[in-house]
Amino acid sequence: MNIVFLDVKTIGEDIDLSGFDALGTVIKYENSTEQESLERSKDADILVVNKIPVNEKTIGKADHLKLVCEAATGTDNLDKAYLAQRGIAWRNVAGYSTEIVAQHTFALLFYVMEKLAYYDRFVKSGAYAKSDIFTDLTQEIHEVYGKTWGIIGLGAIGRRVAAIAEAFGANVIYASASGQSPQEGYHQVDLDTLYKESDIISVHAPLNVHTKGMIDAKAFSKMKKNCIFLNLGRGPIVVEEDLGDALEQNEIAGAGLDVLCHEPMTSGHPLLRIQDSGKLIITPHTAWASVEARTKLMGLVLAQIKEFLKES
Repeated sequence: MNIVFLDVKTIGEDIDLSGFDALGTVIKYENSTEQESLERSKDADILVVNKIPVNEKTIGKADHLKLVCEAATGTDNLDKAYLAQRGIAWRNVAGYSTEIVAQHTFALLFYVMEKLAYYDRFVKSGAYAKSDIFTDLTQEIHEVYGKTWGIIGLGAIGRRVAAIAEAFGANVIYASASGQSPQEGYHQVDLDTLYKESDIISVHAPLNVHTKGMIDAKAFSKMKKNCIFLNLGRGPIVVEEDLGDALEQNEIAGAGLDVLCHEPMTSGHPLLRIQDSGKLIITPHTAWASVEARTKLMGLVLAQIKEFLKES
């Protein structure tokens, strides 16, 4: 049994993968281009990928391939029709990163909402040491308590964010981009209402035909001027040029992003023109990547492979 990892660098060197060795011959590549994937996958029985595209161009020579394991929740990199046509099974992993993504959502929020970048610079620049009072009140900071928090994408992560937001005293509403039926115990509204009423908006939705490009200039124009917008779903849900315009024109107060349309970020990206960290913070798709989450992730991938081999 040949198990091939095509982009093991995205899992991290600090995660123990020795359990896979008991299942067969394990080959690990740090990262792979499309052409390299085509050659490297050709003798694979099982393929483990994170963000590598899996389609005819990348696995067309893999005549023995039986299973593709997506070391992530999102599967937009898998050509499922092609896999079905060839009778190749696939698995993804859900629920491994719920806690850290929810935690990161609040980290982004507080960084912007509490003006942490400004206050850190204020103290370390020596300005605080020269102050004639014990505090600094030049920046407005606000509480989550009493605010309306709008969630787009009420899956496991969205529900966890909702619970924490409510613990802080926020009023939580949510909208379904695909028009799914209301979830019991949660206050569903339409998207326009969510845009107009929310002081904080966080996106935890998958990328699909309903969500691609949905947060655009029209959506930002409906938001409150004090709104803080957070995207922890998928980058292409947001029209990034429009977000940049909304921030520059003060249509919204600030934004925090962990995902972008192209990852890694392209040089000359439209959001790089906003250097004010008090308005915009971007993290490089790290919300999922705690040691605990990555350990759980690969444990689940290993369990999926064992289960597949048992059933085969």
